[in-house]
Amino acid sequence: MNRDREPLISLALYHLFKWSVVSPMLHTYFRGRVYGAENVPLQGRLVVVSNHASDFDPPILSACVRRPVAYMAKEELFRVPVLSQAIQLYGAYPVKRGSADRSAIRAAIASLESGWAAGVFLQGTRTPDGRITAPKLGAAMIAAKVQAPLLPVSLWGTHAILHKGSAFPHPVPITVRIGQPIDPPQAGDRTDLEAITQHCADRINEMHDLGR
Repeated sequence: MNRDREPLISLALYHLFKWSVVSPMLHTYFRGRVYGAENVPLQGRLVVVSNHASDFDPPILSACVRRPVAYMAKEELFRVPVLSQAIQLYGAYPVKRGSADRSAIRAAIASLESGWAAGVFLQGTRTPDGRITAPKLGAAMIAAKVQAPLLPVSLWGTHAILHKGSAFPHPVPITVRIGQPIDPPQAGDRTDLEAITQHCADRINEMHDLGR
């Protein structure tokens, strides 16, 4: 088994979903622009870090980096027949409520060791305007543990996809900017983790400030 790539069936499903649903919607309905796709290593361990403002962010980000990205999902979803198998094929891993940090880090490391790229929202939750104000250390900890580069990605405009009280996505313009990979911390001490985390946050916010 090639540990530099995710399972073949997951790669096939990723391309099916990307080209039949996500990319057409991104580039037509949302008039999407993508910059820096050439910066993405297409195989090997990779920690993708980004801002987060919408439930639409995971599929958009994964489509734009041109490879499947494994994300955490609520443990309850893995108890639903059929859905459980489907989201696991797409790389999702379960996270227990109340212990998200520990379980998410372990699951992300396991995904990386199986050849996936692991996606981490740097603030750990959605922010109203998409800017990162309080980055968490989880991504840097994961990167240090497996010595995987961090790839900063800015998602601009996704905060406006769903308005309060609306169940239908609005056709707002979306811009995705992908930065240069950042080397992982060489040590796991807090000073190094904080420095790399802040560097990632600064880079993402700089790209986000470029706007459309």
